[in-house]
Amino acid sequence: MRYCLGIESTAHTFGAAVVTVDGEILSNEKEMFATLSGGMIPNEVADHHRKVKDRVIERALQQAGIDISVVDLVSYSHGPGLPPSLLVGMECAKELHDKYGLTVIGANHALAHLTIGSLVCKVVDPVYVYVSGVNTQVIALAGNRYRIFGETLDVGLGNALDKFGRAIGLGFPAGPEIENLAQEGSYVELPYVVKGMDVSFAGLVTKAQQLFSKGVSKEDLCYSMQEVCFAMLAEVTERAVAHTEKKDVLLIGGVAANKRLCTILDVMCTARKARFHAAPLKYAGDQAAMIAWQGVLNYLGGKRLETFEFYPHERIDEIDVVW
Repeated sequence: MRYCLGIESTAHTFGAAVVTVDGEILSNEKEMFATLSGGMIPNEVADHHRKVKDRVIERALQQAGIDISVVDLVSYSHGPGLPPSLLVGMECAKELHDKYGLTVIGANHALAHLTIGSLVCKVVDPVYVYVSGVNTQVIALAGNRYRIFGETLDVGLGNALDKFGRAIGLGFPAGPEIENLAQEGSYVELPYVVKGMDVSFAGLVTKAQQLFSKGVSKEDLCYSMQEVCFAMLAEVTERAVAHTEKKDVLLIGGVAANKRLCTILDVMCTARKARFHAAPLKYAGDQAAMIAWQGVLNYLGGKRLETFEFYPHERIDEIDVVW
């Protein structure tokens, strides 16, 4: 086996990428659903993916300099994610299987974030801080599984920022605009909710919305949202580092693009005598190179696709690490 074609379609992004069995990323193409107002309506996102899938895959093959005939393996994101979006990726993989006789394997989206981060950052056995739209988890390998040491009790950090952003008219995705506005803001008090090793963002978002309706500026609220959310996450991560005694922290997921979050985690790591790493922007968020690489790992570890399925609620700590 030499080439794996990855297909990502768990949420707002449809991606296709070609990765070699040795971990060389030859292409990583994507198109993302976006709106000027409101958030993601699942069926609209799925319609977007169906419209763009063929051209995204074709671009990925062209960028890699190969033809579909030499692809050895197709890996699709089988979950977790939005069911309509997951269905598009699964159907796409099945079409390639039926048309070209290609071997297909499924990949867990969250797990793929971890393994692509380790690949591109050349980090072995870190504490992972996984922050995306739906997901906020602090994860580390223990035994033969990735264990979740802490997570959100309600909404993910990315979705919390997007929900707040919609309330103050920033559109979707709101994260980059919140980061920009925060540079001009000052602190106002918001709820800081850490329960054991878990965090909660829902009350914080509600309070920020209430303050906005009372005239508190966007800039001050954006600054405060970031400072409180990121401090909560850093506290839980620091405890995980102390418990596991690991020497590296790797930030992955779409929110890893936030420079302020990186700074806060870096300061914490320095104090703990640990090394901080952030996945490069093009590999931090949802993309298909990670699905291709996880597909390679799954296949080399002996996993095989038994039936075409997708799993909207599959958790990372349910999966045996076989590679």
